[in-house]
Amino acid sequence: MTKRNKSFAAAAMALCLAGATGIGAMALAGPGQGAAAVPDELQDTASTLAELLRDGRAVISANQPLINDPAIGPKDLTGDKVLKLAADMFLAHRKRALDSYPADSREGKLLGLLSQAIGDAMDAHQGDINVKGVGFKGFIPAVFARLVSERFTELAHGDAQMKVTAPMEIVRNRRSRPDAWEDEVIRTRFQSANWTKGAPFETEANEGGHAAFRMVIPEYYVASCLSCHGDPKGEIDRTGYPKEGAKEGDLGAVISIWLDRR
Repeated sequence: MTKRNKSFAAAAMALCLAGATGIGAMALAGPGQGAAAVPDELQDTASTLAELLRDGRAVISANQPLINDPAIGPKDLTGDKVLKLAADMFLAHRKRALDSYPADSREGKLLGLLSQAIGDAMDAHQGDINVKGVGFKGFIPAVFARLVSERFTELAHGDAQMKVTAPMEIVRNRRSRPDAWEDEVIRTRFQSANWTKGAPFETEANEGGHAAFRMVIPEYYVASCLSCHGDPKGEIDRTGYPKEGAKEGDLGAVISIWLDRR
């Protein structure tokens, strides 16, 4: 594996080439479990951001055969193209157009920043995606999600943060490891037999001396994930990492969103 592909593979912590909504994505209708009386607008904003990230990731998943085709150079998967396809999915899933959110609202502003992050991530990696003569490019949904989340957090300047993480024991990239709060939620809630599968967890928190809202959303392995994350455990997958021996329906990833309450 080339050094470039190794660097991409390092980000493939627990996501996979899943179907149209990503790794076992479930609808986010209704409130999550956690602190009482969380404002609806915070829940809505966090879940809407998660939806757009998932939809963008699903576009990358659906286009893996094209991305990895060594015979084709330019793939026409520009930032604008991927965002357009993600916006179409967003409309289908949320029953609301992405551009219908008022630009002067907080939700609209953050969706705009996430849209920009999707475009920036795609445009910055056109050279890798479009190279001819190379099969597996390493630009997989997990890499896309990490790049977009990191760029979004930069653009939000402390107003919001986003990360895709996973249970500590299966995180492949150290930069994607859960923080102490995320780790506790994963261990004591998402990995508990009593947790409602697919339900997000949310809470009000004090971060850096001021109020914040946090939501984490569990995602689960589907069958297509297991080629990289299933059996036989320990076998090296095509990204260069040992398989985890996961089963369909196991917790595979967590979308974590932080919103400042100032």
